[in-house]
Amino acid sequence: MTAFAENVEPTLTLKEALASTLAQNPQLHQYSFTAEALNAQKQSSALRPALALELEVDNFAGSGSNEDFESAETTLALSSVIELGGKRQARMSYSDARISQVEWAQQAATLDTLGRLTEVYIEGLATQANLRLAEESLALSQSILKTVQTRSARGATAEAEVMRAQAALTRAEIRLASLREQFERQKVFLARFWGETTPRFNALTGSLFDFGPTQNFDQLYARVQTSPALQVLASEARIRDAEVTLARASGRSDLSWRAGIKRFEETGDSAFTAGISIPLFSGRRNSGDVKAALANRNVVDYAQQDQLLVLHARLFEAWSLRKQSIAAANKIQNVAIPALEKALKLTNEGFDNGRYRYLDLIAAQEELLASKQALIDAATTALISQALIEQLTGEALNP
Repeated sequence: MTAFAENVEPTLTLKEALASTLAQNPQLHQYSFTAEALNAQKQSSALRPALALELEVDNFAGSGSNEDFESAETTLALSSVIELGGKRQARMSYSDARISQVEWAQQAATLDTLGRLTEVYIEGLATQANLRLAEESLALSQSILKTVQTRSARGATAEAEVMRAQAALTRAEIRLASLREQFERQKVFLARFWGETTPRFNALTGSLFDFGPTQNFDQLYARVQTSPALQVLASEARIRDAEVTLARASGRSDLSWRAGIKRFEETGDSAFTAGISIPLFSGRRNSGDVKAALANRNVVDYAQQDQLLVLHARLFEAWSLRKQSIAAANKIQNVAIPALEKALKLTNEGFDNGRYRYLDLIAAQEELLASKQALIDAATTALISQALIEQLTGEALNP
């Protein structure tokens, strides 16, 4: 059961949506299995070379004096390999680097998922605001139609204007119905983040106009340089370093040893046996692997530089767009809308008194609604830009 299911009102907050996604998102759970597999591989990498028990019988079932087992020589021996060049430690370092990369990849994927969730949530809040605006538009259209019909009955307004007012009312009804269906789709999309197909909420809680302070860009960029997005590449660099070390270690030949006891059946005597072997010129055979590992390591360095430039551009775009949108929203809300509300009131009064035409009234209404729509759009852009900044930096701007 999700966190919001216990609410008395069927509403959803962003905090509840984030908590449910962290607990139940199917995509995020796959990393735990990957980490489990890598830890199991690390256990295998830490194992030392196994011992082998050998039994060897010579000089039997032949001809002459070797016809039976009387002249047989039986050897019972243990054998294994002594790894040189730090191969075991290199394998463990490689496993550690891969585990670290998965951990950072999980953090990056979590930020991406929560960032997408936040964006969808903000779009849902915008749709709710647009629904209220559509309801206001519908109420205005109904009021204008009623006024036009009254004036037409007195002969003060042409019947064509009544038809136009009815058409405007129909358009307002269509827009309202369209926004309601859009919100239903957004609710289903939100529920998908925590693995559900049927939303258990009817409305979203939150404000489109709570922006918080604007932070310095250099401070935000400093956070980006330690964000999971770059740490994934840093982990990739550590993996490549481990591969180079492992390739060089593989160039060092391992010693194979063997020790045991040999029994001579003919005399009943026994003796110890021992042996050691080492491959020749193995370093030359491995030089290609070392060069390939070094080349792959250099690729990661350039990838890091490129990724940092990409992140810088995305961060600056989001930071600039957020600042611009907040400034626009504040002006629209504090200057444009109050002026247009007053203008609509005066135009409506003048229309009732016959001083203004129907077109003047419609223009005043549309200008006010357009400004309120622009306010919603600017606020939505500001919050989505803020969500992107938080995703890139890995920290909340307005906790």
